[in-house]
Order: sequence, then structure tokens, then C-alpha cells
Amino acid sequence: MVGLLEDKDRIFTNLYGLHDWGLEGAKQRGCWNAVGDMLSMTPEWICDQIKNSGLRGRGGGGFATGLKWTFMPKVESERPHYLVVNADESEPGACKDREIMRHDPHLFIEGCLIASYAMRAHACYIYIRGEYVREREHLEAAIKQAYEAKLIGKNNIHGWDFDCYVSHGGGAYICGEETALLESLEGKKGQPRLKPPFPAGAGLYGCPTTVNNVESIAVVGAILRRGADWFAGFGRPNNLGVKLMAASGHVNTPCVVEETMSIPLRQLIDEHFGGVRGGWGNLKAVIPGGISMRMIPAHEAEEALMDFDSLAALKSGLGTATMIVMDKSTDLVRAIARASYFYKHESCGQCTPCREGTGWMWRVMERMAAGEADPSEIDTLLDVASQVEGHTICGLGDAAAWPIQGLFRHFRPEVEARIASYRSRRGSFPGATLAAAE
Repeated sequence: MVGLLEDKDRIFTNLYGLHDWGLEGAKQRGCWNAVGDMLSMTPEWICDQIKNSGLRGRGGGGFATGLKWTFMPKVESERPHYLVVNADESEPGACKDREIMRHDPHLFIEGCLIASYAMRAHACYIYIRGEYVREREHLEAAIKQAYEAKLIGKNNIHGWDFDCYVSHGGGAYICGEETALLESLEGKKGQPRLKPPFPAGAGLYGCPTTVNNVESIAVVGAILRRGADWFAGFGRPNNLGVKLMAASGHVNTPCVVEETMSIPLRQLIDEHFGGVRGGWGNLKAVIPGGISMRMIPAHEAEEALMDFDSLAALKSGLGTATMIVMDKSTDLVRAIARASYFYKHESCGQCTPCREGTGWMWRVMERMAAGEADPSEIDTLLDVASQVEGHTICGLGDAAAWPIQGLFRHFRPEVEARIASYRSRRGSFPGATLAAAE
């Protein structure tokens, strides 16, 4: 058996699109089975089951999903409740949710219905990344099939009126942040809101709203069919369940796989992703979950587990579990400089530390990549990164600072050597005009 997860325990059985993604194919794989029975239970029962399963948000935050649902008001009022699903997935390196929407959309729609009932919502808005054209086509076709089969909609066979809408964004990274997403859905500029009020109290159109990731919602039906204890039987305590994980970069077979939480990172790379290009000894660093996480060097990657706690102990994070693998041919300084440009470009400009800090950090990183810097600037850069981190309305400031912190935490001598090499080839005295011999 490759990996830790057996085929019988897989939730996403059409992850690679080998079977029919439509309604009939989904039903043959067990989708929509027993949903009526689930909706005959109380919303509190469903929330308790999800809490007992240990499911944590699969979009990167890792907040307890069932607990998040309980923040919604317990009674319906004149203000409607909404479920909003974040299908923006604009994190560089992240590529898992698109496989769900493209190949198993009914599993996702089923989860939207169940989760909406648990939160007493009659409408769900799916905010999908604008560049996801094929994914949106499949998702909208699947929603149409579900309406025609009376699985969703008014007076559906499940007894809970439910409408599902798809809205696509314009490709802004910041709209992956839940309150910026809500602003965009309302037709306004995608900028994060101050909290409180939190979305559960005043979200979309000022009404109670919960924002969840695609994968967090798509696994709900399978958890309720198989039981919370089944899902909680995978992974270490506080890191339970199965998860979609992916690898891009310098692996032999980059792809998306479903695996148990807490699988050793090296086992995941070797058995699912074909190993590191050139062998494990050629590994230089891994970014465990999308570009915003701090990188870890090869010796830490060898011991790391793919879960929240193990990677947090290494001063990194699981994020979306879509790792970026870099071998010894990688120019890490140039790679992080490129990431810094991305965050500078995607900053919404609302907060001064982020608006000014991301541009400043990118310019310094560009000089670091060329070696055209002073060694003392490294500490200045880290100081500025720490002032941006944690001082913005949303997490983009953190996401911009963490890759830089990870680089210098583990590979500071490499940057210092590059600066020394540049200075040795170029006159460093006042007024020097001699160009370095290339």
C-alpha cells in the first residue's frame, strides 16, 4: 500500500476525473445518499457531529469547523442566514479545491446543503476564482442538475429550501480573505473589513454569515455518512481526519492526493510525488502549504509531519497542504524576492504597514537577490517584517513577512555570501566606479 490511507477510506473517489463528474456518476459513488436522513436531525446534532469529527478548516486557518458553525444565531429572524464558500484559491502553489469543483462538484454541492441546514441558511454563495473557467462550468452544470432533480431549490425532496449561487471574482488575492470576499460579493472594492463585527453576526449584506473553504464543506456528507469517529480515527490528536495534499516544484510527479493528516512529509513526497528530482539528497527546502508559509530546510522536512502542530513547532505552518518543493538548483533568494513582489502587487493598500511595507520589503529583497546590499540591511529587513506582521486588518501582512522570515531563519549565510561575493567584485570605497567583471 502506498501512503497511509486505504482506498476504502477515500472521500474524493473521482479526484483525477477518471469517472463521470455528473449527477449519475456522483450517485454511483455514494453522493446524495442519506441526505434526507441527515436533514431530519436537528442542526445542533449536525454541528455536534462535525465538532466530534475534529474537522478543522482546510483553507489554511485551521479553525474548528463545527465550532465555527455554532457561532451563527440559533433562531431564524427577519435577517436571513448565509453560507459563503471561499473557492478563490489564489494562493500561489495551492491547487486542491479546483480538483473538487472540476471532478466531484456534487459532493461539494451536497456539503453546501447540509452545512446550510446546520446554520439555518437557505442560500449559499460560492465565490470562485475568475481564472477557474472549466471548474466554474462544471460547478454550474452540476448545480443545474441538482435543481432539475429537486435535490436543491424550493420544495426539494430533502425538505429544506435551499438556493445555491455561483459568483466569480476578478482574480484578486486579497479576496481570499473572508471579509474582503464579502465586500466583493456585495459589489464593492475587495478590501478587508474591521472586526468586530464578525461575519457570524454581520456578514453578507449585514446578515449572519459563515465563510468556509471548499474542501471543508465537501467532506461534510462523507463524515455524517461514515460517522464522526471514523473521520477522527485518522491523524494525531488536534490534527484529525483526511486531507487533500499536493506538491509542485522539483518533484518527479507533481499532483494532488488524498491522505491522512500527520503523514510524514518525506513519505508523502517519496510515495505519492515520485520523490525529489535528483533524489532526497538534492532537496534544499520545502514550503509546506502555499507560498505564504515559512520554508523549512531539508533536514527539518525529513522529520516533519503534515499537520498543524508539527509544522507550527518548526515555525512554519500546514496552510493549504499544497507544498512547494525546491532542490539545490533553486535560487531561494530570488524565489522569495519574487514572492515579495506578489504580495506587494496584491496588497489592497488599506493598511499603512502593508501598503508601504510590502513594497519596501520587495525592493530590499531584489537587491539582496543581486547581492547589492549591506549585511546590516538583513536585520533591518527582518525588523520591518516583524512590524508588518500582525499589524494589519487581515493576514496579508503576515503572509508577506513569513516567507522572508523563513529564508533568513535557515539560509541567512547564503544571502551574506552573495552580498560578500558582489562586494568583492565591485569597488566598495566612496566614489568607486569600477564595475564588477562578470
